Amino acid sequence: MALDTVMLSALAAELRPKLEGARIDKVQQPEREQVLFSIRNKGENMRLLINAGAGSGRVALTRQSFENPAEPPMFCMLLRKYLVGARIEKLTQPNWERLLLVDIISHNELGDSVCLKLAIELMGRSSNLVLVGDDGRIIDCLRRMEYGGDVQRRMLPGMIYRLPPAQKKPLIFDCDRAQIESALNVSDDGKPLDKRLLDSFSGLSPLVCRELVHRAFNDISCLPDALDAFLESVRAGEFTPTLLTKDGKPAEYSFMQLKQYGSEYEQQSLDSFSELLDAYYSKRELSERRRRRARELSHSVKTARDRIQRKLVSQREELERTYGREEIRKKAELLTANMYRVKRGDSSVTVEDYYTDGCPSVEIKLDILKTPQQNAAAMFKEYNKLKTAEVHLTALVAEGEKQLDYLNSVLDELERAETERDLAEIRRELLETGYLKKQKGAKPDKSKKQGPMRFISSDGFEILVGRSNSQNDELTTKTARRTDIWLHTKSVHGSHVIISCEGHEPPERTIAEAASIAAYYSQGREGGKTAVDYTMVRFVRKPSGSMPGKVVYTDYSTVMAEADEALCEKLKK
Repeated sequence: MALDTVMLSALAAELRPKLEGARIDKVQQPEREQVLFSIRNKGENMRLLINAGAGSGRVALTRQSFENPAEPPMFCMLLRKYLVGARIEKLTQPNWERLLLVDIISHNELGDSVCLKLAIELMGRSSNLVLVGDDGRIIDCLRRMEYGGDVQRRMLPGMIYRLPPAQKKPLIFDCDRAQIESALNVSDDGKPLDKRLLDSFSGLSPLVCRELVHRAFNDISCLPDALDAFLESVRAGEFTPTLLTKDGKPAEYSFMQLKQYGSEYEQQSLDSFSELLDAYYSKRELSERRRRRARELSHSVKTARDRIQRKLVSQREELERTYGREEIRKKAELLTANMYRVKRGDSSVTVEDYYTDGCPSVEIKLDILKTPQQNAAAMFKEYNKLKTAEVHLTALVAEGEKQLDYLNSVLDELERAETERDLAEIRRELLETGYLKKQKGAKPDKSKKQGPMRFISSDGFEILVGRSNSQNDELTTKTARRTDIWLHTKSVHGSHVIISCEGHEPPERTIAEAASIAAYYSQGREGGKTAVDYTMVRFVRKPSGSMPGKVVYTDYSTVMAEADEALCEKLKK
């Protein structure tokens, strides 16, 4: 759901004691529509996230970690100039609008105090973050708006900042019972009751309207009572941060318990609205960021993969044709043995096939422009050509299949990449293997290589997980000791996993946890239980000339494991 006006009111009430009086220490802009403030108040360090995205607009304290771009955007630099070191004085929500105004005391170049406002507008596609000077003019905004919308609300530097115009519908919080009943009675009775309620008043979201109608048993005569109870709870500040999940995944959130869904969703009450918004959006946005950042690389890899697939189809067809060469050789030998029967200009000759039981007659087609000897020589030449082609094509098909398998493994890594540094590792690997070409004038990659992901098992054993094929190679062939335990999902692409044993035999629980981690960082993540092979590192070797990440192993055991995200988060260090 979108952050509606009541939810924003509850959130503002929660944030007010945390933010008012706080000092802004740092400003970051991890994404185009996200701004992150590091603030300190009463000895407590906090991070305030403002998201002005169309479908994910919110303002909340967050515990999420964000990766910042190498170069901060211009809007971020402007906010740093004006807001770093400033203090937040007041947080207000004017007229039950979907916006918050943050009054800030800052200092100019001369050291004089100036009063600024940060307008956080959370209005769907029109969401914005606007910095307003003490003269009421816009200093700058996250999303400049020159055309469309209200002429009085052009969002450009130097223009007067104005609040959104009031809606024509009456605000539900300003209405008494008589006004509510009158508005409902004159509404279009051809529409569903929740639509009539939404059309009659401002301040209510579609979700809240559906919930109120459900509580009124879909009876218009009971709806005023349901509205009275709802308005009383809102005015009293009786809010419950509620997360609705389905199959363990966040599906909806609200400021109150919802009865309209019955048992379709599980409802969970959280300690705060900030925690609620983190729980609802964190995984969704991580997945979206991952897909967006990996899109360019994925396109390049898929293009290379598709090209190899097309070549493989052609090569396999040619290879299939070479398997008929023995028939050509046989006909050449039969023609040679029956040369006395053939005259120049004959288009065919019928001979006995002494290679087959019963010596059946077989017809051999001839080229009328060639002598019998030339026809036989041409057949032997074709046979030898196909024989050579088989050797060559077999090698090409094997190499193509090897490359195809490698590129599919890279696509799997891109699906699982969590940070820009993970993508940088994969990009570097693709440059080294020649699947990406270095662009002219591109700056050299000076980013430091990441180490493998690190986990600590419940028994205290270190578990290392490769982030890319190249890192898998390094982890298995250079980092791990010969007596460490190596794990990998059976028959599907995935990361190499190492249990650092240091001379000790890991207990079954550690092997089970490492197998679950291996399943999570593999193509089998969403496929239920996955077979995971494990063996000592000394039984794992890398074939000469193989692609990055490719190894062979012996003396292994197999365990069934299920990808467990909660376990991975718990054990990750």
